[in-house]
Amino acid sequence: MTDATADARRANFPAHYPAHVALWSRPEGERAGSPLIVLFHGYGSNEADLMGLAGYLPEEFTVVSLRAPQTLAPGAYQWFPLMAAQDFTMDSVEAATEYVLAWLDGVREQHTSVTLLGFSMGVAMATSLVRRRPDDFAAVVGLSGFAIDPAAAGEKDYEYFRDTELDGTVPMFWGRDQADPVITADKVEYTMGWVRSHVALTKVTYPGSGHGISGPELAHVKEFLELSVLKG
Repeated sequence: MTDATADARRANFPAHYPAHVALWSRPEGERAGSPLIVLFHGYGSNEADLMGLAGYLPEEFTVVSLRAPQTLAPGAYQWFPLMAAQDFTMDSVEAATEYVLAWLDGVREQHTSVTLLGFSMGVAMATSLVRRRPDDFAAVVGLSGFAIDPAAAGEKDYEYFRDTELDGTVPMFWGRDQADPVITADKVEYTMGWVRSHVALTKVTYPGSGHGISGPELAHVKEFLELSVLKG
């Protein structure tokens, strides 16, 4: 496939998905000039799931939570199929990435910066976005999640992610429980290698939190955002 053909195919991805659905922490008239945090929910959830985090984040930020484009059941959505599913492909990751970027390009100009925060599969989404557009984001927060390994999906020479342009300057917070029962060891191993090579990593573990988000973790996320984005 030529580069032009691939680019044309990717440009058509958003047309195959529904209109974007988002929840905002502020009314439209109060958003201009603020830094933005975009929340990405986990598998089988929806845009309301993470909005409870807004009160734990620095008040300077406008917070928005986006709904994933693929419907599993009423009120349950996925960004792309689970990596263990037969219908998972990197095309599905690209589709979700382009879907989000099409929406972001329509709102980013009114904000001073854009930070990405994902939980579980939402971390795969957030990291995919910064891997596609390395210069577009102020920081990334990953909670109990992972970055996608294209080679595990059979893609050996994968060019959609621009990892070579991630020079270790984008701040990333990665919080997790080492005994997380959901994120498999192979995903953790790959993610560990990826973050160490491509971002400015702050990694903290939270024993006993399982596949969840703890109070101490939220306090650390707030501090990370204050230091890395607001004062960065």
